[in-house]
Order: sequence, then C-alpha cells, then structure tokens
Amino acid sequence: MTRPPIEIWLVEDDEDVRQTLLQTLQLSDLPARGFSRAEHALKALTADAPVVMLSDVRMPGMDGLSLLRQLQKHDAELPVLLLTGHGDIRMAVEAMRMGAQDFFEKPYQPEQLLHSLRQAMERRALVLDNRRLRRCLAAGKQPDLLLGHTPEMDLLRRQIDNIADTSASVLILGETGTGKELVARSLHQGSGRKGHFVAVNCTALPESIFESEMFGAEPGAFTGVTKRRIGKVEHADNGTLFLDEIEGMPLPLQAKMLRVLQESVLERLGGNQLINVDARVVAATKIDLQEAGRAGLFRPDLYFRLNVVTLALPPLRQRRADIPLLFLHFTEQAKEQYNRDAAPPPDALLQQLICRDWPGNVRELRHVAEQYVLGVLPVTAAQSPLTLPEQLAALEQQLIFDAMHKSQNQVAQAAEQLGIPRKTLYDKLARYRQ
Repeated sequence: MTRPPIEIWLVEDDEDVRQTLLQTLQLSDLPARGFSRAEHALKALTADAPVVMLSDVRMPGMDGLSLLRQLQKHDAELPVLLLTGHGDIRMAVEAMRMGAQDFFEKPYQPEQLLHSLRQAMERRALVLDNRRLRRCLAAGKQPDLLLGHTPEMDLLRRQIDNIADTSASVLILGETGTGKELVARSLHQGSGRKGHFVAVNCTALPESIFESEMFGAEPGAFTGVTKRRIGKVEHADNGTLFLDEIEGMPLPLQAKMLRVLQESVLERLGGNQLINVDARVVAATKIDLQEAGRAGLFRPDLYFRLNVVTLALPPLRQRRADIPLLFLHFTEQAKEQYNRDAAPPPDALLQQLICRDWPGNVRELRHVAEQYVLGVLPVTAAQSPLTLPEQLAALEQQLIFDAMHKSQNQVAQAAEQLGIPRKTLYDKLARYRQ
C-alpha cells in the first residue's frame, strides 16, 4: 500500500511570518504549503486530503477558530494546530474543546512545534491508511499483503518485485509469526503463474502419509488407495508450492523433493511413470538449515538448491513504526469477522504497543487486535501509562526510521537530516533493529 506524503498547510496572513515559518518547516524536512487566508485553504482542500493544518488565530476574514469549525465539518479527523500572539487562555481552552490537536502561543519554542507537527502528520497518515483499508474491505478487495512503510518493509517489497516473475527457488527466513506465508503469496501473485498456490506445513504432516500427500499415489499403492491421488506437488503445477517449516520434512523425502527441483519430474507412490511438473518452490524456516545440515538433520544439497534467493523477514521489534498501521488493519478485519464495532484505538495504546517486544511478532499483534475489538484486552495492556523513557525511545525510533526511509537508507544523508553524527546513527540503528 502506497502512503501519500503528508503536507503541512500553513495559514498566516502576515507575509513575513508565513515565509519565515515555511522556511523553518522546509529546513526540517517537513513539506509545507502557505496560504494567506483561511478561505483559500478551505477551497483547496479535498476529501481525504493528506494534510495537517497549522493556522494563526487572528486573521482578517475567517479567523483560526472559524477555520477549525469548518474543518471539523469537512473532516473531523484532520489535525489542526493553532498559533496566537495574544495569550488568550480562554481561546486556547475553546480551541482544544473544539478538537484542535495543539495550541501554541507566540513566541513559541520551534522544537515543540515541530514535534507536535510530526505527531500530527503520523496520526493523519494512520487515519488515511485506515480509511483505505476500510474501503478495500468494503469493496471485497484485499489490501496489499505486506503492510508497512519502514525501510525493512520497503526493501522486502523491492526484493519481491525483483524476483517474483522468475522461476528461482526462494528460501524465506524468519521468526514465528513474521508473515512468511504472506511473503510466499506475494511472490505467487507477482509471478504471473496461472496455477494454484499450494501451502504445506511440513511439520504438521505425519511421516506415514507424507510421501503420498506430497507426491500422490496410484491405486493399490497401499491399503485403502482405490483410485489415483494427486499430490501437493503435482497440484501446484504451473503455480507455487510453499513448504513451510521445511526443516520438518523427513530425510528420506528430501531426496525426492531434490529431484523435483533439479529435474522437474516426480513419480507417484506405487507408480513408474515420470510426470513433468512445473512448480515454483518457496520454502520457509525459522532455524539455521546449514547448522541442521551439519547435524545430519537436513540434506545440504537440498538446502543449496532451495537457497537460490534468500529473503530475511524482520521481526516486529525491528519495524516498530509499522505497528500502528498493522494494528488498525487487524482491528478492521476483526470488526468484520466478529461483526463488532470498536472505537479507534487511543494514541496511548498505540504508543504502548510500539514499545512491546512482540515475541510472537505480527501473529501476536493480530491476536491483541482481536482482543481489543472483542473488549477483552487485559486492562494492563490497554491502560498502563508509558514511562517518559519509553515514550522518548519510541519517538526516537520512529524519527530515525522515517529519516532512513526519506533518504532511501543512505545513512550519511539520514544522519544529516537528524543532526547527529553517523557513528551515533549506526549505534542507534543497531539497537533498534535487534
């Protein structure tokens, strides 16, 4: 899913002030557009506009509070921040009551304003992501299988795009719950193959029936087989065969799978006929197959034949900035599945989710989203306040990942944007990607 860039619209009637503030925003890598009158900004606004509004309060014509009222009618979830030079506390209280995200009295601290704007931009991006997901589900369409905007997910999507339309075997490495099957399905979707996507969990098949399930059987091959059975490999002809937890495949069967990969033929159990099969094989594992090979638990020749291309999936703790989007997506799915309504998750909950380690990865996050929709999320998970260090760490990580994304993973450029030495950025990246 492509996320449109969020822009700050600045409404300020004083030309000098407007230009100075626009320059401050642009030097901070925040895209901005200026308006001299609130009426002009309203006229330019479209539905689901990827914008955050920053407006002076006292202006000729429509003032800031009137603009806020009109924006609430247009889109109640559009963040609005207000500026005033008059120190009117009652006005500030009224603006916040009406739905303003923040209120700054001139002269304000630029760092505080920039921090609040970045938060508003991220919130707006999440709102728009959520709306696109809802539209996809309402239209019966599936959103992109791989959600996320962190550098790790951008890299993974590029890798998939580069190899999807080839016949190369792929080995997917990742912890439990990181989405290995979704990656395999993405490869199949991009392959152009017209056959089936066939998923097999190699640890779930009993060894006694593994061969017949995988390679099929002829009548009389063993007791109870009265008609020809087509196996998983043959069913995936002209499609994709996904072998999850490949380390669970019995050693005697690994030789037969190697033959399929090398010669594109198989023999059904109890048969003598060679059957041509063109199945693209994608395997997945959470262990080190080379180490398993040295221990005699996995054939090294099969490992090297599978490992034409390796895709390493990042655990959720290495892509924390994607957690709010994923959580919103899973809550929408859960609302549809259980026919329940649920309020949008509060920012405090989303921030706490970002700080968790998620040993079960995306699968665990989906489970928490279902609990949230069903109203059974533990109180400690939903309401525990974040400590200041946790909030600062979460914000720092998100800013770092955003800078890496904007600089296309160029560390020197990202360090310059963030105003920190490259060595410091390397150290922080190593810590947050653990």
